Amino acid sequence: MPMSDETPGVQPARLLELQNTAVVLLDGDLRLQYLNPAAENLFQVSRRQITGQAWSAVVSVSAGVRAHLLDALERQLSFTERELELSTASGEAMVVDFTVTATSPGELLLEIVRRDRYIRIAQEEQLLTQQRAAREFLRGMAHEIKNPLGGLRGAAQLLESELRDEEQKEYTRVIMREADRLRNLVNRMLGPNDLPHKQMMNIHQVLEHVRSLVDAERNDDVELVREYDPSIPELYADAEQLIQAVLNLVRNAVQSGASRIVLRSRTQRQITIGQQRYRLAVRIDIIDNGKGIDDDMKEQIFYPMVTGRAEGTGLGLSIAQTMVNQHNGIIEFTSEPGNTVFTIFLPLEEA
Repeated sequence: MPMSDETPGVQPARLLELQNTAVVLLDGDLRLQYLNPAAENLFQVSRRQITGQAWSAVVSVSAGVRAHLLDALERQLSFTERELELSTASGEAMVVDFTVTATSPGELLLEIVRRDRYIRIAQEEQLLTQQRAAREFLRGMAHEIKNPLGGLRGAAQLLESELRDEEQKEYTRVIMREADRLRNLVNRMLGPNDLPHKQMMNIHQVLEHVRSLVDAERNDDVELVREYDPSIPELYADAEQLIQAVLNLVRNAVQSGASRIVLRSRTQRQITIGQQRYRLAVRIDIIDNGKGIDDDMKEQIFYPMVTGRAEGTGLGLSIAQTMVNQHNGIIEFTSEPGNTVFTIFLPLEEA
């Protein structure tokens, strides 16, 4: 018997309505008989509008999964699919755990738990932990390096004051210049030390400033495409730090050999960054068609001194991540040849 909104046939209606797990009931023709609120939210559909329609009107699954559903109906079986890839009618892809139970002849109960959000949260936690560990390591290393560098430079200065020959003084100046260069390198590895100077700002002013800087660097063979959402509210942030972070990501895309770079802005609702939940965040995507990131570098791409280019310092991505972290945000990425996406998430509210 089909399940109504008022009297679900499997469990008391109140329990299903309060569950966080998405619950769907299908009939023998795989038509939707019931969705609880969690399922409506997951698939972004209205129960009243979708009831009675084919399951495929809400979600697209493989032929193999459809065959399993029909087999479960016919033989009154139950089964579970782990980390199943689904596509909703709106085109959103997701990874879910999918449990199917034949509750009675001609009815299937589906319990669906979205997994990609949990996977993403775990990956973010790992990324933030790596970033903190790297900074602690660098702080200790910086102390061990800067102390002898200071002594080396001081000794060179004293020696220069005793020398009369200008040609000999040039050697001490080389020592001092190289000591200063190494100290500056260590400071850059540590990232920005100043706290952000925040004020209300429009994120598109940051993106446009970066675009003008990249244009000024005469990258004539690179097409910069803008896909902005003008409805994004103002952000409380340090514009200079965000300009530097986005600029580092765009320059990285240019250096990857990209001929097309897309700057995209969107809002993201109900997002978890680290262990903090935010109602609304700005999402900035930097998308390029360059060569991509080698698989063996993906795990440590945000570490200082990690680079795939012989002439690179490996500091650009590390500094960008640090600056975004100071705004309670995070940078994530996906990469394959011809399609690399670096995504900046910035909360629009304080934690």
